[in-house]
Amino acid sequence: MARPRKTSANGNGYQPRLKERYEQELRPQLKQQLGVSSLMDVPRLQKITLNMGIGDAKTEAKVLESALDQLTTIAGQRAQVRRARKSIASFKLREGMPVGVRVTLRGARMWEFLDRLVSIALPRIRDFRGLSTRSFDGRGNFSLGIREQIIFPEINYDDVDTIRGLDVAITTTAKDNEQAEALLRGLGMPFPGMAEPAPEGEET
Repeated sequence: MARPRKTSANGNGYQPRLKERYEQELRPQLKQQLGVSSLMDVPRLQKITLNMGIGDAKTEAKVLESALDQLTTIAGQRAQVRRARKSIASFKLREGMPVGVRVTLRGARMWEFLDRLVSIALPRIRDFRGLSTRSFDGRGNFSLGIREQIIFPEINYDDVDTIRGLDVAITTTAKDNEQAEALLRGLGMPFPGMAEPAPEGEET
């Protein structure tokens, strides 16, 4: 498995290219487009949360470790085990049993992940037709499901034990769907009505 990409989040003067474009270009544009009174009112990213389930393999240590390794590689930050909060007999689930892995990205790693997602990973999805605007929650947040972790170039296909999906939840300061869509569209998220980014590398 490839190692997670190192980030210079704490480097002097370092700023991810997508954040730089937001600060210098998109933020002033959104201020005018959304009709807000100041730059402080322009919506911005808060965090990105990645979740990967482990299905029926809750008791297999190798499966859990593999999921942890893969999500850590994708995120560039160590993932954590997500455990059941209560027992559910019908699902053979006991309290404290691992049910998946999760990582929350903020700061530079958040911007770097979104950049890779938009410019590299999503275009590698076979027959990709863009993201649905129905996945906004009305409170400025957006979620999408990814069926195969192998769309991320950090994942070595030969090292994959099984195909896993993951959920990506993008939290913003936007007040509604309109603001959130304007922000994410401006950052390159491929919603209907805009050109899809050109793939970098082969399709999966």
